[in-house]
Amino acid sequence: MSNTGDARHSGQFRIGGEINVHRLGFGAMRLTGKGIWGEPANVEEARRVLRRLRDLAIDFIDTADSYGPEVSERLIAEELAPYSGLTIATKGGLTRPGPDQWVVKGEPTYLRDCVEKSLSRLRLKRIDLWQLHRIDPKVPRDEQFSVIADMQREGLIRFVGLSEVKVEDIEAAQKHFKVATVQNLYNLANRQSEAVLDYCERQGIGFIPWYPLAAGQLSAPGSALSSMAERLGATPGQLALAWVLKRSRVMLPIPGTSSVQHLEENTAAAAVELSDQDFSELDRIGKQAWAEAQAQAAKQ
Repeated sequence: MSNTGDARHSGQFRIGGEINVHRLGFGAMRLTGKGIWGEPANVEEARRVLRRLRDLAIDFIDTADSYGPEVSERLIAEELAPYSGLTIATKGGLTRPGPDQWVVKGEPTYLRDCVEKSLSRLRLKRIDLWQLHRIDPKVPRDEQFSVIADMQREGLIRFVGLSEVKVEDIEAAQKHFKVATVQNLYNLANRQSEAVLDYCERQGIGFIPWYPLAAGQLSAPGSALSSMAERLGATPGQLALAWVLKRSRVMLPIPGTSSVQHLEENTAAAAVELSDQDFSELDRIGKQAWAEAQAQAAKQ
């Protein structure tokens, strides 16, 4: 299909029951250099991507202090602040020793420092959605949740999200604050977070799947996915994203890119209409691929 259409086709969701956004958002991790480190290879193209978001009705942007580090947040502020009509979500709790290196750090003083510095870089007085990038296993979980709750009471954070967590983690966090979103790895071929997604759906918690376009070998030439994509006039990636959107009403996919062309292609996926039969077929082949991957991993 042509790269037409905008995020309005994806429907809407209220984060925390209050912030209304189009369900198809934008992940800003790729607005950085190789290894998610330093400036993007083409800074001007990255800036054009950000400026194109409003035209495509994308009003939910997900970033993190560790993307760059700091680069993604800074570029967003330079191009989009003040954020009229936009919801900016960011994350904290990871440090970056170097390219492709991520170290969890959840000491309360550090998490507070993350929030304060993100506020400054993003030119905000309050972060609409701040997410704990990872729960630090070296720090008591309740200590991390407690300082986040404090910052929410102080007005630094409006809503709180968690990333890469299990249902039990969400329930523990709910004793300190209302969990508005959960951001876990999830896509057509990776189903490790099915139970978390189902829980979020029951609770009305937004589920932000990272790496939502991944389809692996499912998109190889001649595969069922590529054949269906050809029949529907879409790309395999657009089909994978359309499946994610149809999978649940609480789904908030955030495909990312540093290319305007790719951004437009991703956004056009919101207009792909999957029949129930096509959705079920994609679901079947995705589950099969996941089961095969699990079996292969068990042999190693």
